[in-house]
Amino acid sequence: MTTFLDSHAHIAGAEFDEDRDAVVERARQTGAVGVVCIGESLDAARRARSVAAAHPDFVRFTAGIHPHDAASFDPLTDPPAIAELLMAGAVAVGECGLDYHYDHSPRDQQRRAFAAQLALARDAGKPVVVHTREAEDDTAAMVEEAGGAGIVGVLHCYTGSAQLAEKALAAGWYVSFSGIITFRKWTDDALLRLVPDERLLVESDAPYLAPVPHRGKRNEPAWVSFTVARLAAARGVTPDHLGEITTTNAKRFFRW
Repeated sequence: MTTFLDSHAHIAGAEFDEDRDAVVERARQTGAVGVVCIGESLDAARRARSVAAAHPDFVRFTAGIHPHDAASFDPLTDPPAIAELLMAGAVAVGECGLDYHYDHSPRDQQRRAFAAQLALARDAGKPVVVHTREAEDDTAAMVEEAGGAGIVGVLHCYTGSAQLAEKALAAGWYVSFSGIITFRKWTDDALLRLVPDERLLVESDAPYLAPVPHRGKRNEPAWVSFTVARLAAARGVTPDHLGEITTTNAKRFFRW
């Protein structure tokens, strides 16, 4: 059985309230050695902490403020609240970043919230989990600056350009791929081969972006195995090898 570590899943969400324990068990049975439960808001992070506490050998959690919510980011109260969750066991800051596709928050406020969370990650000595969509220039600039300050991060659910990926890699960052790479419309296998073995992660982004053959359903960590197989095929290696290296990378990145 191919092993893997789901580096990004929102299993603390209400979508899993009816069968969360079963979802965790299915992940175990399909080869998962762990799941990182993302706290994309303070409330989500507190729920994620509870999920991790219920599965201490299998689930870790993060804490941050998503760019969609940057308009309500409070620079006085939110960083200390995130820092408190880091002290309570959160393994990374995030999900944070920039989203200029939906623009749910003004872009200057997105940049301000992202910068504050990068600084928090630097001060806490934690990695950062980054969402970026249609914000390549600003993301590249902030990632390069962060890398220069010793901050390590991952561009999660990556669908951006090779140029941004290369800049992140040059900054010492990681790149993670999701079930999107199994979709029929995916054509950029060169991007899948660009990331070196030691900087590659995989994820579900559950409940979103279920991979083929489950596309359109509620996603769950067990199905990362399909993403692993697709990524392995693009890179010309076995799924077992791909699963092993991405698991090792995730454990290194999150200091598991």
